[in-house]
Amino acid sequence: MTERLTRRRLNRATLARQLLTARAELSAEAVIEQVAGVQAQDPEPPYIGLWNRIDGFRKEDLATLLEVRSVVRATLHRGTQHLVTAEDYLWLRPTLEPMLRVWRKGAFGRLTAGVDLEDLAEDARSELSGRIVPRPELGRALAARRPGHDPVALARSVQALLPVLHPPPDGLWGRRGPTPFALAQDWLGRAPADAPDPARLVRRHLAAFGPATVKDVQAWSGATRLREVVEELRPGLREFRGEDGEELFDLPDAPLPAEDLPAPVRFLALLDDVVLAHADRSRLMTAERRRHLVVEPALLVDGFVRGLWSLAREPDGRAELTVRLFSPLSRREREETAEEGAALLRFAAPEADRHAIRFTPAG
Repeated sequence: MTERLTRRRLNRATLARQLLTARAELSAEAVIEQVAGVQAQDPEPPYIGLWNRIDGFRKEDLATLLEVRSVVRATLHRGTQHLVTAEDYLWLRPTLEPMLRVWRKGAFGRLTAGVDLEDLAEDARSELSGRIVPRPELGRALAARRPGHDPVALARSVQALLPVLHPPPDGLWGRRGPTPFALAQDWLGRAPADAPDPARLVRRHLAAFGPATVKDVQAWSGATRLREVVEELRPGLREFRGEDGEELFDLPDAPLPAEDLPAPVRFLALLDDVVLAHADRSRLMTAERRRHLVVEPALLVDGFVRGLWSLAREPDGRAELTVRLFSPLSRREREETAEEGAALLRFAAPEADRHAIRFTPAG
């Protein structure tokens, strides 16, 4: 009989694989590989995400990896910005190519109607060859040959049409400004793989977020038609059932801790993939709480989403962490949350004259 896994057991399995049950003594590069990439829509969240997972993490640890080209920033899963290792990028980009083409059409298809996409890609390749070009400059160059079309839509389309990266200073803590574009082959000195590897994509998701359903893998990556890929892999996978009878897959040697494994308080980064990596997110949160997490970062208490948080730097030099709770915390939980919040303030706002933490209801 197929073993059934409770939501709490799934919760602990995913948290353990995401290094959220204890900070690891690993390099930032090793952690980015283990957790299958870090969501990076804005500059600061990846640093918060790694701080949550690495004992003694420093901002310069990630900055150095970006500067020496061991880690890269690019449009990948779900058409969003991610940090991945350079080695992973080389197979991941061609694997996600079909999804990125669909994403581009949905996001910019109307604004680029009538544009020959192959010509657009070739023009962009010519503009970028041997250069790092800010997105506004690239957009203007592409629009000069396509009067009447939106420069932003043309430049953003290139992120789906060509393997491009966004080199430093993009991705550095506190950095704001035009996004730089570079051809991946120029920046890394190597071309991406010739063929996609969807089986590797499935295995990486299971290693980082499993056990999981086919829909979970698709929700995380944005890729579709992965059922047949999983069926080919099935003989080498473990199979489980969830509380609602859903079919779950896992790698045969992946850790599956007990549901009583302690889970410390964590202030997750905005859009941390751990809260986005499943179609069914009940292993971490209720459906009601799910809708909040696209605009505010989550607070995990005992492994589950119990609130939201924000950090504001006040004009008087004070940094204040506001914790908005969906439900009251016990005295012990509140003390642990305050302790972890103080550590977050020391990491994220060391320059502040004073630190403060405020608890309020979420409503």
